Amino acid sequence: MNVGVDGLDPSSIQLIGTAVTPAVMVSGCGILATGLDNQISRITARMRDMVREWRTLPAGHARRSLLREEVAIMDRRHAILARAIGFTYAALLSFVVTSLLYLLRRSVAVPEGLPVMSFSLGVGLLGSTAVLALASLRLSRRAITLEGAELFRDGQPGGPPEA
Repeated sequence: MNVGVDGLDPSSIQLIGTAVTPAVMVSGCGILATGLDNQISRITARMRDMVREWRTLPAGHARRSLLREEVAIMDRRHAILARAIGFTYAALLSFVVTSLLYLLRRSVAVPEGLPVMSFSLGVGLLGSTAVLALASLRLSRRAITLEGAELFRDGQPGGPPEA
């Protein structure tokens, strides 16, 4: 055993550093999951508001059709973000497994590539989460465009008054 500064074995310090890197990713996943959960909650609340509004409008009202379209978009966004949060938690689990595998290497024969595979899986899952978040943003833009089209049907604000 090689003793370094402060009486610690340098390989132990390296092992701790290697185990901590996935732990930082776990923390990042937790923050990301919180943000996704907030988005999902806001979408759920907005959908309930739109359905409530839809119920109060008389049959055949033009806004009912718009609300139905927007609720369909929100439903797709909700499904996308639910999948994204699932990927985020799977990534978190992958990083926890990576840390455990690195720590177990002191006492158990862990194949060299196993922790790297586990870490890589987590990174891939986070990449998938990012792609899904971008898809959700695109759908959000579609819903806003629908609202804007209804709001500005008679012309954009600041334009010349129509005669």
